[in-house]
Amino acid sequence: MRLAVNLGYWGAGNDHENLALAQEADRLGYDSAWAAEAYGSDAATVLSWIAAQTTNLDIGSAVFQIPARTPAMTAMTAATLDTLSGGRFRLGLGVSGPQVSEGWHGVRFNKPLARTREYIEIVRMALARETVRHEGEFWTLPLPDGPGKALRLTVHPAREKIPVYLAAIGPKNLELAGEVADGWLAIFFAPEHSSELMSHIEAGRKTAGRTLDGFDVVPTVPVVVGDDGSPDGLEASAATLRDYAALYVGGMGSREQNFYNRLAVSMGYDDAAARVQDLYLARQHRDAAAAVPFEFIDRTSLIGPPERIRDRLHAYAEAGVTTLSVASYGSTLEERIAALRTLSEALDASGLGD
Repeated sequence: MRLAVNLGYWGAGNDHENLALAQEADRLGYDSAWAAEAYGSDAATVLSWIAAQTTNLDIGSAVFQIPARTPAMTAMTAATLDTLSGGRFRLGLGVSGPQVSEGWHGVRFNKPLARTREYIEIVRMALARETVRHEGEFWTLPLPDGPGKALRLTVHPAREKIPVYLAAIGPKNLELAGEVADGWLAIFFAPEHSSELMSHIEAGRKTAGRTLDGFDVVPTVPVVVGDDGSPDGLEASAATLRDYAALYVGGMGSREQNFYNRLAVSMGYDDAAARVQDLYLARQHRDAAAAVPFEFIDRTSLIGPPERIRDRLHAYAEAGVTTLSVASYGSTLEERIAALRTLSEALDASGLGD
């Protein structure tokens, strides 16, 4: 198992902290650093900045939003980042959600699976430097009956093949990730509830005539290192993550289409997920955070003393995780950097390191 660092969204007053985290992860031998985008900072610019100030760390988009860019533009950006970084770029893609897709990008959130499949086909064609011709439901290249010409990417990526990752939650999207991608970007990944999720990935791999060998399973895992392993101490560590969990389970997307809420329901937290969402949508954010079950946070995060975190790593490895992406939490930059060091030491001590 390898370690990555998830830098989240940029521009929330944490810019220099995130750069320091990436540089520390580079020094510690972490495998990769990932940046996200929603409707603020874009991931491509951030990754370019990180790549320029690190040496060995791979950089990955977690994720480039499919409705935000044409497939050809994504291929251009991926090729450019891979070239500038010396072959260190990984392309993570996701459909975003209906509110952002339709409200921010003006792209209908219809048939997301078919759209994703077609999108990846075009991106791969372009990155392989083939002349791009495509006739599909969502894109026709070049457009018929006009001056458009079938073109080929002029930039040579540093690598022959840039790895493609897919962010996925639902069963069909998980199967698609297994079938068409090189890795899966997961969120709220609980080893105790992972077998069904992994079975969908495996089904997709089987459809493609492949096994899980070489397929990268990359969950983003919040980390809060504490000194106290007692119930009260663990609850104090979990409290740091309550707002984050409530935002996703309760407020991300609409009441009808919240993928993270559905994930919590699939894990058995039906009543809690409904209550968190009701409170969050009623703008009772503090109460929504308090309503998130401790067990949900504990199973989807790494909290507590270093030895507890070390022991917990075995559950992730046994569940099929190949790269654990650390989202470090703390009240200061020093605490967040210390969390990265704790994970590096814990992985070494666990004997699970790649």
